Amino acid sequence: MSVTRLVLATANPHKVGEIAKLLPGVRLVPRPEEIPDVVEDAGTLVGNARLKAVAICEATGAPAVADDTGLEVDALDGEPGVESAYYAGPEADALHNVAKLLNALDGVAERTARFRTVALVRFPDGSEIVAQGVVEGTIAAQRSGEAGFGYDPVFVPDDGDGRSFAEMSEIEKSAISHRGRAFRSLAELL
Repeated sequence: MSVTRLVLATANPHKVGEIAKLLPGVRLVPRPEEIPDVVEDAGTLVGNARLKAVAICEATGAPAVADDTGLEVDALDGEPGVESAYYAGPEADALHNVAKLLNALDGVAERTARFRTVALVRFPDGSEIVAQGVVEGTIAAQRSGEAGFGYDPVFVPDDGDGRSFAEMSEIEKSAISHRGRAFRSLAELL
């Protein structure tokens, strides 16, 4: 199957930039402004990605791509997981989410974690393609770095050189990140 055009479900400029670089040869169309954010209440990463992709596909009549990401911390029984974006509450931002995470891990020695991204394309005929990317790592004791977004300042990937995602260039991060892995896998399936 050859796909040359996809409507993006995300309006997040950080994600839009990353996805554009990870799907070369595919023309990405911005989500129409009149389509509101989709309530992500499916309870799973795949379910949330599907909710977003279906909504955009139905609204536009074109194939749509969506993703959802969760940070799973072993010492917190997989939290924040699917609730990563809202970990510190529905109105919280990344700074509050990271602060809550660091507070929850205060004094915890075992800080293993993973980022998981699900990327999903929904087609007007109801078919879909699903890909996943995972990167293992640890949660640092404090923030480090200015790049990236979300939990990047405290996530240190095992496949890296000891720096947090926020200390890496965009190219370095993309080479090993969960989103990079998910969308490279999706590109192969497309």
